[in-house]
This record gives sequence, C-alpha cells and structure tokens, in this order.
Amino acid sequence: MEFDEEKIDQAALALLYLTLHDGNRAWKSLDWEVMNRLHRKGLILDPVNKAKSLVLTEEGLSESERLFEALFTKHG
Repeated sequence: MEFDEEKIDQAALALLYLTLHDGNRAWKSLDWEVMNRLHRKGLILDPVNKAKSLVLTEEGLSESERLFEALFTKHG
C-alpha cells in the first residue's frame, strides 16, 4: 500500500493542535519521520532536542489551526 505523505503530514500537523500549550508548543508524540518532514517544510522548529515538546513556527501554528478545523470539527 502506498501512503500519501502530504495527507499524513497535514493530519499530523492538525493533531499537534490538540496538544498545543504555551502559545506555540506541542507535545512530540508523533512519528519522527513526519516531524522531520514538518521541520523541512518550515512548519516546526527542529524537533531533535531534549525537550518533550516542539515549537510550531508562525506559519505552522496558523496552518495547524486551519487543518484542525477543516479535518476535525463538525460543520452544522
């Protein structure tokens, strides 16, 4: 089975919105390869460090919220 990495990355970014804290930090609980791709796209800062959370860039924070609303909210 072939995976659509772009869709996986979008869903992962949207899920980071669920664990958002301190403004632009989210828990590092996703696959490392996905987080590396999000970093290469400029949506998160380098996730490779000792912190248990990662930092979303301004663009990443905005896109995370947009994707979360698009993928996971009910539209009346």
